[in-house]
Amino acid sequence: MSQQKIKRPTSAPRRPSRAPKKRKTIKTSRLNAVINALPISPQRLQQVANWTIGLGLFAVVGLAAHATGVTAKVQEEYAQAVGRAGFQVKKVEVVGADRIDRLKVYDIALAQKDRSMAALDLEGVRADLMKYGWIKDARVSRRLPDTLVVDIVERTPAAIWQHNNRLSLIDEKGVVLEPVTIATMPDLPLVIGPKANQRSQDLDRLLAEASSLKELLAGATWVGNRRWDLRFRSGETLSLPEGEEQAKKALAKFAHMDGANRLLGRGILRFDMRDPDRFVLRLPHEGQVAPAKLEGARAAADALAAATAAEEG
Repeated sequence: MSQQKIKRPTSAPRRPSRAPKKRKTIKTSRLNAVINALPISPQRLQQVANWTIGLGLFAVVGLAAHATGVTAKVQEEYAQAVGRAGFQVKKVEVVGADRIDRLKVYDIALAQKDRSMAALDLEGVRADLMKYGWIKDARVSRRLPDTLVVDIVERTPAAIWQHNNRLSLIDEKGVVLEPVTIATMPDLPLVIGPKANQRSQDLDRLLAEASSLKELLAGATWVGNRRWDLRFRSGETLSLPEGEEQAKKALAKFAHMDGANRLLGRGILRFDMRDPDRFVLRLPHEGQVAPAKLEGARAAADALAAATAAEEG
């Protein structure tokens, strides 16, 4: 029996062990770092971005529509539709108008071409009303379905301004209200001269220093754009110096002398106080007034001269 060697299988060679794989480092960009640092989640941030983009596109579309006239056309169609539905201005209600001409207010309020309540330009109507001298302030509002309400604050007449042979009613600030005639003149002080209406507030401050004379005043003339001549109801004229403070002192002095010596109503034509060191009287000539009036004027002048001498002495 032959001997046969049995070969044993040899074990497979061992594979060399692999080194463990290194984890890849994920690089984070600066933008991502900023986003991660925000106090809101990325999902919320994405929603905000979507809304921002949507609103931006909507604004661009709106601007394009406005530039091409689409918006104006839509508004016009809307206003016409509202008007066809019966919402048109048919009545004007005026509140607070006592002296003002209401027909003038109606004409201004209804001057717009489009009377649809939706298309009515309230600010435009108010601006037109404010051009009317009598109106100090105005408020315009809608009252559906068909009424326009105009609430007015009127100016108060304070004097009459005479310039270039024309008479005009003015308020305390000198705003011209309306022309007047001699027959329709109210019982108000008369201011005369160029720009005298703009100085009416100065005149009020001046007369505040001599309230006893204010009711006796018939008018005032702004002379040479620098000083006042005051005319009293009894016929006399008082010439005041230039400058507001100098005029106030002179008027206060005149009021004191009139209270002590009764200067007004005695026939004197003019009191001249333009020179602070001199008080000049102008007496009527013989034949200009009745003899009794002339004697009264002379007596008043003598009394004033004696009082002045006593004060100086």
